[in-house]
Amino acid sequence: MSRVLVIRLGALGDVCNSFPAFAAIRAHHAADEITLLTTAPFVALAQASPWFDQVRVDSRPAWRDLPGLWRLRAQLRGFSMVYDLQTSGRSSKYFWLAGRPPWSGIARFCRFRDTNPQRGELPTVARQRAQLAVAGVPAAALDLTWLQSQGPLLTPPYALLVPGTSAAHGGAKQWKLDRFAALAQILAARGFTPVTVGAPADAPAAAAITKTCPAALDLTGRTDLLALAGLAHRAALAVGGDTGPIHLAGMMGCPTLALFSRFSNPANATPEGPCTLLRANSLADLPLATVAAALPSL
Repeated sequence: MSRVLVIRLGALGDVCNSFPAFAAIRAHHAADEITLLTTAPFVALAQASPWFDQVRVDSRPAWRDLPGLWRLRAQLRGFSMVYDLQTSGRSSKYFWLAGRPPWSGIARFCRFRDTNPQRGELPTVARQRAQLAVAGVPAAALDLTWLQSQGPLLTPPYALLVPGTSAAHGGAKQWKLDRFAALAQILAARGFTPVTVGAPADAPAAAAITKTCPAALDLTGRTDLLALAGLAHRAALAVGGDTGPIHLAGMMGCPTLALFSRFSNPANATPEGPCTLLRANSLADLPLATVAAALPSL
């Protein structure tokens, strides 16, 4: 039995879009011990999955933190094969900390280097499929039944609203909260229960939606990633920006209405699964009427 390491640190959308790669590596190394190196938010999800035998947490020590780097070096050593699915400048340096084992990624001088100059323009699933092919790992069937039953069993039909997103780019990636609230009213009028999901920090946004639309259900901060995945699988649709929960919903087969600003690239960031994509230079410029008109397509 060989020992295999997979590196995937985050963020949520990236981890979700790596599910097919995780499944392919598991199928290819069916008799081997597979360890995932990730960050703390994704440990429970990885431990519950059928893809990994062990999960290790990368504390991402600073390069000047010699004791931290020594501990990281110990985490990276002793593997007969490493799949770097993060493929960042940081994770490529791990190739050297690991002692230059057989390595799939973009690190210089690694054995299975993905040298496609257009890889950055590919969606994550396609990019990682091509990367793994260089290492001789074929695509495999993706079975997410272990996730589908997770989370609260809400009375259907319901629609997920994801108002939270990055505050970077001057708010250009944030659709206005009053429009989310008005959309909740439209959904409720059409027979869907609006369900607001997100991190605890999104609770004020959810409260504003519920104030405008009392039929809405607030689950912000009340679902871990496992529960959110099951909730999304059973949802009629999900609406939100270029955020982790929207990518998770798409991976779970939920029809998504993704709202993209100029800072999101449809070529490599469109959610998997059935997706209707709406774009605006800034989401502040995206009218409610345009989003509401897209609902029948879902």
